[in-house]
Order: sequence, then structure tokens, then C-alpha cells
Amino acid sequence: MIVDPQTDILDQARFVRSPHADQRPPDTRIELVVIHNISLPPGEFGGPYIEDFFLGKLDASAHPYFSEIAEMKVSAHLLIRRDGSLVQFVPFSWRAWHAGESRFGERVRCNDFSIGIEMEGTDTTPYSSAQYDSLSAVLTALKQRYPSLWAVRGHSSISPGRKTDPGPAFDWGALASRLPEGLAVS
Repeated sequence: MIVDPQTDILDQARFVRSPHADQRPPDTRIELVVIHNISLPPGEFGGPYIEDFFLGKLDASAHPYFSEIAEMKVSAHLLIRRDGSLVQFVPFSWRAWHAGESRFGERVRCNDFSIGIEMEGTDTTPYSSAQYDSLSAVLTALKQRYPSLWAVRGHSSISPGRKTDPGPAFDWGALASRLPEGLAVS
């Protein structure tokens, strides 16, 4: 698995461009990966709704919950489905709108210098081994493409009190044992 240096798109991902992205600030180095989770409708897996949401095409009438979120303008760089398949929405060199109000150390606006990866799941549903396999391969490819990348955190770590994902079901120990040299979790 590699990140194409011309397009900043993962070679093994299906690419579907989200309109909810923009250019990063000039001279920004990518230093952080933020792990999220998502399921639409909540607690249900599969189907087109996550993609529709990130593309700004979610039908508010398709499920009662969707009326609360259909107008939101959010995205992630990458979605890892339950079977480990990958969907990329934003080139990694661009800023996806995934972290919202956030802080990493003394820095704010984590979207500026991070890559957002959504795991199809919930806080309490164990993630699949295929997802951990894909996440590990993705992180290795990202570290090769962006040597400045050094940290992996959950959304809950950069937005405490506001976000809980990827939740207690996410096995940080399993991920830590698979990380490439120079990349750390905590």
C-alpha cells in the first residue's frame, strides 16, 4: 500500500471526492492522525449513508436521525469499513473537516495538521481484525509518505468532554504493536 506522491491518494482506496475540504495553511506539516468512528444510522453498518454524509448528499428523510445531521459539512480523509476496505474522500495533502474544535498539546485547530481516519463502528462494538490490518497498513503508508507524522490519537483525546470516539472498544494496544517506527499512540 502506498500514497501516490502526485495525488496524495492511497493506491488501495476507492476515491470519492468530498466537497467538505480545503487547502491546509501554507507550510503545514502533517504530524497527527486522528482516529474516529462512525455508523449511519447509529449502530448499523454497511450501506451508502456514511459516504452520502461525507459527500453532502445524505437524505434527511431516510432515517429519523439523519434530519439532525444532514446539513452538516464534515468529512474525513479515509473510511475503513468493517471488512477492511478503504474509501478515501480527501487527498491527504488537503484539510478534511473531521476534528472540529480540538487541541493537541498547545496547538489548536487539529484539522490543519492532521489526517482523519474514520473506523466504521461504535464506541462499544469491537472493531474487526480486518479493520486493524487495514489501519496498520494505512499508517505505515502514511508514515512513509509524510515523515513528519509522529502521533496517533483518538478524537476523544483531542476533543475531551466533547467527543468519545473511537471509544473503549478500540484496542490501542493491538494498534501500538503494529505501528511503524517513529509513530506513537497514547
